[in-house]
Amino acid sequence: MSLFLAILLRFVGLVALLLVNGVVLIYMLRKVLARLHLRIGPNRTGPWGLLQTTADVAKLLTKEDLRATPTDRLLFNTAPYLVFVPAFMAYIPIALSPVLVAAHLDTGPLFVFAVLSMVPLGVVMAGWASNSKWSLIGGMRAAGLQIAYEVPLLLSALGPVMIAGSLDPLRIVAAQSGTWLGFIPRWFVLPQIVAFFIYAIASQAETQQTPFDMSEAESELICGFSNEYGGMRFGFLYLAEFSNMFIASAVGTLLFFGGWQLPWVATPLWLAPIVFIVKVYIGIYFMMWARGSLPRFRMDQLLGFAWKVLIPVSLVWVVLSGVVIRLVSR
Repeated sequence: MSLFLAILLRFVGLVALLLVNGVVLIYMLRKVLARLHLRIGPNRTGPWGLLQTTADVAKLLTKEDLRATPTDRLLFNTAPYLVFVPAFMAYIPIALSPVLVAAHLDTGPLFVFAVLSMVPLGVVMAGWASNSKWSLIGGMRAAGLQIAYEVPLLLSALGPVMIAGSLDPLRIVAAQSGTWLGFIPRWFVLPQIVAFFIYAIASQAETQQTPFDMSEAESELICGFSNEYGGMRFGFLYLAEFSNMFIASAVGTLLFFGGWQLPWVATPLWLAPIVFIVKVYIGIYFMMWARGSLPRFRMDQLLGFAWKVLIPVSLVWVVLSGVVIRLVSR
């Protein structure tokens, strides 16, 4: 197989994974929230409402793309792609199995965090270019939250990385193989339980999920930074949000839950991607559960929690983890 064909197949595979995830997660969110709120959810368009999301995608693809006259044309048109492209690039180092990965990077989690750090730029750009007070406030809120919670998110990943001694996703997963005492999985979530909770909270904020969705507080800002967007430009912003949920859960699965490995039994190579996807979707389910259960807090409370609580706790935990790992390795 030629190099060009190999790259093309991987690119097409990533696009397919991103689009399928987007459609599945939109349907899943509607059904999960409906169940939590004692509603029915999609149930008319297609069996069990399965075609409702497909119809919504078709609507976005065919909807007229309007733009308000006072907007900054260049920035307004560029912002959705600056939000969507990093979400697409973050799929590159995600290993679904020991062999099923678009590109094997020795710094996989670091690459994911690096490309996702570009998202606040697109969010602020979308709010500013819309020339709307509601969009601008939503963009500033979203950027403030993402910048604040990126710090504990990255710090929470250092514990598993230090235990594994590598940023390579394959080595991180391999370090979690086997059991303690013959029956306890060697997943890093057990020795790094504090880091896991920090990662879970920071991921909820990074993906703009309740209670961290102040950028889209409907009672105040309608749709926040995406308020002036329609058609597929809005679709790109919307799809990036769901893609980030998958990425956050996938990286958490690699770091804390043994990736594609099953406890107590060896995982066949053909079963590894299925195990990984199931774990990822379980994590997404809990993110949606939190979204449908928790109230929305004030912006100052959310920022204060990040800077005054999560970041100090993350720094202390990293130091303690380093000391314990050093003592155990002697």
